[in-house]
Amino acid sequence: MPLGKIRSKQRSSSNSSYASTVTTIVFIALCILGAWMLTSNSFFSPETNTRIVTSTRLPNALKTGTTPAFEDNPGDLPDDAIKTDQKYENKQDVESEKVDVYKQEDGGVNDVNKLSADLMDPAKVSGIVVKDKGAIVEENPVGLRGEMSLEEQEKQKELETQTSEESTMTIQSDQEVAIEKKIEPAHENVDKPDIRKENIGQESRAKEEKREVDKISVNKPDIGKEEVGKATEEKKIQPDIVKEDVGKENKAKEENKIQPDIRKEGVGKPIKAKEEKKEIAKIEAKPHEITEEEQEHRMEQHRRQEEENSQGTTSGDQIEHDESQIDEKNEVVKPAMGNQGEVVQSEKDNINLNKETKQMKDDSLSTSGIPKESKESKKSWSTQVHQSENQKDRRYTWQLCNVTAGADYIPCLDNEKAIKKLPSRGHYEHRERHCPEEPPTCLVPIPEGYKKPVEWPHSRNKIWYHNVPHTLLAEVKGHQNWVKVTGEFLTFPGGGTQFIHGALHYVDFIQEAVPEIAWGKHTRVVLDVGCGVASFGGYLFEKDVVTMSFAPKDEHEAQVQFALERGIPAISAVMGTQRLPFPSRVFDLVHCARCRVPWHAEGGALLLELNRVLRPGGYFVWSATPVYQKLEEDVQIWKEMSALTVSMCWELVTIKKDKINSIGAAIYQKPESNECYDARKQKSPPMCKPDDDPNAAWYVPLQSCIHRLPINERERGSQWPEEWPRRLETPPYWLNKTQNGIYGKPAPEDFVADYQHWKNVVKKSYLHGLGIKWSDIRNVMDMRAVYGGFAAAMREHNVWVMNVVNVDSPDTLPIIYERGLFGIYHDWCESFSTYPRTYDLLHADHLFFKLKTRCKLVPVMAEIDRIVRPGGRLIVRDETGIIGEVENILKSLNWEVHLTLLKNHEGILSAQKSNWRPVTYAPPS
Repeated sequence: MPLGKIRSKQRSSSNSSYASTVTTIVFIALCILGAWMLTSNSFFSPETNTRIVTSTRLPNALKTGTTPAFEDNPGDLPDDAIKTDQKYENKQDVESEKVDVYKQEDGGVNDVNKLSADLMDPAKVSGIVVKDKGAIVEENPVGLRGEMSLEEQEKQKELETQTSEESTMTIQSDQEVAIEKKIEPAHENVDKPDIRKENIGQESRAKEEKREVDKISVNKPDIGKEEVGKATEEKKIQPDIVKEDVGKENKAKEENKIQPDIRKEGVGKPIKAKEEKKEIAKIEAKPHEITEEEQEHRMEQHRRQEEENSQGTTSGDQIEHDESQIDEKNEVVKPAMGNQGEVVQSEKDNINLNKETKQMKDDSLSTSGIPKESKESKKSWSTQVHQSENQKDRRYTWQLCNVTAGADYIPCLDNEKAIKKLPSRGHYEHRERHCPEEPPTCLVPIPEGYKKPVEWPHSRNKIWYHNVPHTLLAEVKGHQNWVKVTGEFLTFPGGGTQFIHGALHYVDFIQEAVPEIAWGKHTRVVLDVGCGVASFGGYLFEKDVVTMSFAPKDEHEAQVQFALERGIPAISAVMGTQRLPFPSRVFDLVHCARCRVPWHAEGGALLLELNRVLRPGGYFVWSATPVYQKLEEDVQIWKEMSALTVSMCWELVTIKKDKINSIGAAIYQKPESNECYDARKQKSPPMCKPDDDPNAAWYVPLQSCIHRLPINERERGSQWPEEWPRRLETPPYWLNKTQNGIYGKPAPEDFVADYQHWKNVVKKSYLHGLGIKWSDIRNVMDMRAVYGGFAAAMREHNVWVMNVVNVDSPDTLPIIYERGLFGIYHDWCESFSTYPRTYDLLHADHLFFKLKTRCKLVPVMAEIDRIVRPGGRLIVRDETGIIGEVENILKSLNWEVHLTLLKNHEGILSAQKSNWRPVTYAPPS
């Protein structure tokens, strides 16, 4: 059956044999003609999507004038125009084909080896781009050309005389198929369902025709087989072809346009004008109809492709994204050898070329001075999965939190559903943390009339009323000089329940009572229990003392929020049924001024918790009515308190009365050894069990017991730290030199290196390189503090830093306290215990990359948005992929991203929060 003829649905059985014989002869002739057409320039392939290398420098083996290797040059025909359906019958045919392909006048395979050697030279490899599993693309590729033998030329001329008009139409028809395959290879199997069904139904006829072909091939083995094999081999080893002449491509397109009409002429039947238009529309609407042999070959090719995919073959586009893994996947870089950038490389030599290419890559890396890749470095490369997930998450829908707390919403303290289910509230369980099962992704509203906070130190005395629009505390505690409403400000005279005439006088009063306290030298880190509006801690700044103040979110409306708006450190917490989120033996002094905590109740459980966090030799200052008043209730509390402190081996250092404020204070000191504990006649409170870890503090129930003090002089707590400020820069005495630090050096060296690193970063980058007006910055949080190096580097500036050590990170919080700083344990998969809009700057150094393995990033970013004040800042240092994801989320929140810098697979981002809020509310939680 003629190849260029549209197949008839009915076949006459009488001429079946004759038609099959003719079809086979014409098919072989057409294959020979196709091979011959490769040597001419009358046909050109359609446009390709291959990127062109701009460099014109070529390896020596690719330059014009190289000794030809072939004479049957395929020219510019599309790949499919020379494709054959003939299969290799046996192994001998395969070997003979390989020998023919590399039969060259100057040595054949030696040219391939020579080219591989040239590629090893960095000076000669310029302008070559690795693409699509090893294909090399050139801008002006000039390859090797060969010549056919005399016998082959005579055979070709013989066959040329046998070609007819039908062969021309067949070549054009095949070219159209090739063009369609070039343009839409990914949809070949999807767009041709009808062809597959038709050819499956014609399988029996195809086998019959194939047997006729085999008979003719046996009788005439020299006709076409060699040329068909060459064309097939060339097709297999051509992964990519670059075309330069756009004019020729346009000419090819014009020729392709008339192919439907030519195919119709080949049918030999007259067709009316309307039917002709319909037939053309059908041909243009669906892929070109092909023969059974072509379909069988394509299906075989498709099966091979599926087998390769099942073995994990990597696409060229993926290699471009993940180039660092080329060596591991043993990819083949094939040299360009052939006209118009064709790649000629035998499968037999691929293994050797793999080794040479790998060596070339190693040499080029060593020449450029880039170290070899590590497994860790690969983590920073973005992957397709990561990029796709980022793209999916680029659109975020934000809504306002629909909660009773409104603008003061703290998710883990305002979880009304969980609080309603509590069996008891007798131990302040309802003031403890009860985080939602799913972290909220809603945004907290901004109070109407909110303004930029007052700068420190003026903020210690006054804040904008509309920023914290609560007046109840002023009504209840105004007479004690806690807070007052003065026009558009809330003012703080500096008083408190126990220091009506000012906190600064009260601070001096305590040191006069016990000079050994030595504010700012011996005593540096203080815990203030039931802090109110934190005026005590606010005025201790003048003594170079930092204070961790805390109070519950209770009827004393927004007292901790007042403190933070004033620029004073504070958290929302309560002494209830769980340990405080601090390590053991870290506070130099604990203070309680009318803090309303029943220390003597429940066997002294709450006072024993203070004993856990108080440093051996540290002081407890108790300023309360039982100390100086003689009411019956106060007298009874004093008796119980005295008995408890004695059984705990606390020494009552002094009871001092302040005549100005008409109050008194009892000051106790914790023992520095276990002698008193061992000498007690009554072991109540009992000593804690050996397996009770005093440093365990995250959701750990209170224990009414006493932890033994360290005995070894190299153990933390056995000695008092260096005086401030030497303790800031001095590695703690108890750091073990034999233990590696967080960054791999011995722990003391790691400590020093970390401090030096952050001093350089702050001085050279943060202070002047991020566009931050540091006079606007007061409240700072380091979300992943490690040794507290960032906070230490900020010491000379008018800021304080809340150091957060994540619960799943190495426990370095004791080191932070030892150097005279403070911090807290926290899990960033949950909400932080602070009010909204309370921090000016959040700093996250390599936090999110690890955190993302445990929880989603969007709720964390919503929590950051809750904590940061409008106009506040966020600095992120992390992997490049994380930086991009954080940037997308911040932009969706209408934050202004001022800087995104990527270098060495890591990045830094600086952003500023705006006043934007969504207009819709989320469903009630």
